[in-house]
Amino acid sequence: MTDPNPRPSPRRARTGPSAELVLAAVERAENHRGGEPAAVPVWTILEHLDVARRSAAARRARSQLEALCVTGRLACSRRHGVLTWQITDSGRRQLRRARRSDRAPVLPESPQHRAWHNAHTAAGQEIERFRADLHDRLREAMLLLDTDPRPHSDAWLELAEELSHSCRLVGSASHCLYEWAEPDDANADVDDGVDPGDERLGRDALAHLRALRAGRRNIALWRRPRRD
Repeated sequence: MTDPNPRPSPRRARTGPSAELVLAAVERAENHRGGEPAAVPVWTILEHLDVARRSAAARRARSQLEALCVTGRLACSRRHGVLTWQITDSGRRQLRRARRSDRAPVLPESPQHRAWHNAHTAAGQEIERFRADLHDRLREAMLLLDTDPRPHSDAWLELAEELSHSCRLVGSASHCLYEWAEPDDANADVDDGVDPGDERLGRDALAHLRALRAGRRNIALWRRPRRD
């Protein structure tokens, strides 16, 4: 049976990633920049190699980057004081040759696909709980409306905060589960806040919706705010 999470062989652990694998990581990292300058910093390359920043594997990857720069497969520069790397035409030709042979580099799951996969899985696990929580908040609001004597205004203000968070959770999970399409690694997967049908909206309505959509893929925001 194939191990779903194979570990590198002792030989590969000693020698580090191949030149072709590092070139493929740089190429994919460039493609996923989302409109930013193509050159990428080393930590982004390490993410595409699925290598921890402070590790022996990271040191070997950096050595490979330097070697590829010396041979002209990569171009090295600085942007805002940060060392960046960019694949050259020579590096692309080497990658094409490798892909036509049995040396085609196989990269681990990309950061953007991992983000989609984690969010999609989490949404499937949590959406019914989020919906139940929202139902409870709505029922609480109905009970407050029927309370006699009338509740203090603080009860409504606190419930408004709870309702807002509950609605946000359901909306975010719904987007991650039903609307966020699985990304294609050939392109950057960036949530620009624009959805199908937006062309029918006026400028102000669209601006309002785009503001609401900000962070809808960030599952770290699903944690309920702590009260002091």
